[in-house]
Amino acid sequence: MRHWFLGASVALTGAVASMGAQAAASPTPQAAAEPTGLPEVVVTAQRREEGAQHVGIALTVLSGAQLESRGVTNVNLLQYQTPSLEVTPAFGSGQPNYRLRGVGFDDYASNNTSPVGVYVDDVAFPFPVATQGLVFDVARVEVLRGPQGTLYGRNTTGGAINFLTNRPTPDFSAGVDAEYGSYGYGRVEGYVSGPALQNLDFRLSGVTEQGGAFQHNRDTGQALGAADRYAFRSQLEAHADKLDVRLEAYVNRDRSDGQGLYLFEPETTPTSVIRADSNPFHTGWGSASPLFAAVTGVTGDAKPFKDNTGDGGDIDIAYDLGFAKLTSISGYQNFARKEYNDWDASSANFAGVYFDTGANVFSQELRLASQAGGPLRWVVGGYYSKEDLHDAYIGDFADNLGFVTVTSYRQTAQTEAGFGQVEYQFTDKLKLIGGARVEHEDRKLIDYTTTTNPVIGIGVSGVNAPSAYTQGSGKAELDYQADPATLFYASVSRGVKSGGFSAYNTVQVSQLHPVKPEVLWAYEGGFKSELVAHTLRLNGAAYYYDYTDQQVQSAIQTFAGPIGNIVNAPKSRIFGAELELQWTPLPALEIDQSVGYKRGQFIRYDGLDVVSGQPVNRNNQDEGFPKLSYNGAVSYHWDIAGYRLTAATDYSYRDELRPVLLGSAYDVHAYWLANANLTLTPQQGRWSVGLWGHNIFDQRYDLTRNFFTTDRANKLISIAAPGAPATYGVRLGYRY
Repeated sequence: MRHWFLGASVALTGAVASMGAQAAASPTPQAAAEPTGLPEVVVTAQRREEGAQHVGIALTVLSGAQLESRGVTNVNLLQYQTPSLEVTPAFGSGQPNYRLRGVGFDDYASNNTSPVGVYVDDVAFPFPVATQGLVFDVARVEVLRGPQGTLYGRNTTGGAINFLTNRPTPDFSAGVDAEYGSYGYGRVEGYVSGPALQNLDFRLSGVTEQGGAFQHNRDTGQALGAADRYAFRSQLEAHADKLDVRLEAYVNRDRSDGQGLYLFEPETTPTSVIRADSNPFHTGWGSASPLFAAVTGVTGDAKPFKDNTGDGGDIDIAYDLGFAKLTSISGYQNFARKEYNDWDASSANFAGVYFDTGANVFSQELRLASQAGGPLRWVVGGYYSKEDLHDAYIGDFADNLGFVTVTSYRQTAQTEAGFGQVEYQFTDKLKLIGGARVEHEDRKLIDYTTTTNPVIGIGVSGVNAPSAYTQGSGKAELDYQADPATLFYASVSRGVKSGGFSAYNTVQVSQLHPVKPEVLWAYEGGFKSELVAHTLRLNGAAYYYDYTDQQVQSAIQTFAGPIGNIVNAPKSRIFGAELELQWTPLPALEIDQSVGYKRGQFIRYDGLDVVSGQPVNRNNQDEGFPKLSYNGAVSYHWDIAGYRLTAATDYSYRDELRPVLLGSAYDVHAYWLANANLTLTPQQGRWSVGLWGHNIFDQRYDLTRNFFTTDRANKLISIAAPGAPATYGVRLGYRY
């Protein structure tokens, strides 16, 4: 099946022209009646419904159907559908590092915020580790590039990813999708929606994902990487004359295996030398040391694992005042993380790591948006959030250092902000937009302690540290609507990312000095055009970012040598450009293409070599993040004897990652990925059946490369997290 499916899917692209001509010559009655061309995409990026082509913001919009057909089951996979976006799991763990247009933050601790905000139904998830739930029952996702803050709840320097879920419906509907694939992978997703009472609608949806282990222990052959996760969401939506209220609650659970790492350099253990893995899907783990087991409860030959739970909800209230709409969004989140990883990828106790995290967040956003006609439109609002994090991080270094480290702390953060944005339409072609935000944050590290077992006299105990700021941000934008199909825009904006702390193993108090907030001035110009009505769209943007105090993962010198720490690079810059194309050259053919180029450079930054501990002048040095990204998708459908057959492929390219702070040995090489699917549905029926393939050319690639500690030969343990191999499967669906 694999070779047939691969050949059929890839051959599709070459056969489109001839098949398209044949299909166009004899369309079915239903196909002829259907609307053709590109639909208008409606977004809420500026807190009101409007066409995406009339918004002077660089954004990518993907529908729920596109996410499903392209296999986007978590937020990390958006990087293969969006230009200039990367999402890297730190050391292959459950902690994601987001980077959009080069603006990112590398950290494996749980406590710091990301410069790229992730939202679900306009509610922010400030802790990146809590963003790893399943993507399901989604209407669309909007990825906004550039600083956000004059309209969004949190202030971000990189951009925002906002998932909008499907809402309750006044008419009854239900659906289920099930799929099965390689390595015993299975996924089932379903929903039911409809009226509960008069003016009260409901929606229940859920998903479960199981299996899929593609890694193996190099010594025992034991499989690793199986999924075991589920999520549920419930919604109630009430409507009155001027009042709309939506209540949403969710719960998710993840008991999956952890990500295994492979060795790309030999490793010396207490009993042997392990060769570098020739197969990237080989890995290793071993018995936790008695010291580690006593602290964590991880005993025996436990595989890397996750035991994470998230739950929460939000209340969205909208009241029509006539001249304006008043909206209140109250959100609460609770997240508990227990995660064990083996970052030495062997049976030795060089780098076993265990996270025990509890976090809860309350947020409240209140905004008033104008509704009256005329040239003036405005939005004003306020935002409040309170975060409380309890975290413990335990490292097993029994075989190389002779002890276990235990780091524990509490962190609180409270944020208050006021924001607003005004638009004035001077003429039918010219519009000026201005926005401003003032934000105050108090972030506190409480009772921070690092100890060792056995006690050897290093570490810190009961340290309290504050970090606070009051900063202004904002934007100014000029839009020129040259004609109904062409928009030009230029903007300047200022974004701020909050400061924070390096919550790692600590041997001296200087490691806990707070990192300063980073400030980014963004200058951008772009266009949005529909070159052929409802058939061909081309959008583009170019930008220049002026960075002050960029937060960088580096090291500081201690009496124990260089130890990883987040520091500020005083001055840096990023520049780049993007193009996005949507084209329907034939009624049955859809083509999406996008490309992004970016480059970052430290202008003024005296750092520290993380291996030797020697000072390094990094002035004018390239930041090393991937410069080029390319994404594409092609789909074609045939209407045959009452059925519709749709074939589609999507593909992406990610340029080389060069982590200059680690050295060239840890470069992540460039790679291509391609997916394909084939779906059959009756034109008048409710079911669907399909075949899918992910990474159909079986590309071998790494998600990340790094080192964490040294082996018994005092040599760095060099590890990598592999991407998944080629996988294939079948999908069944039914709608009622």
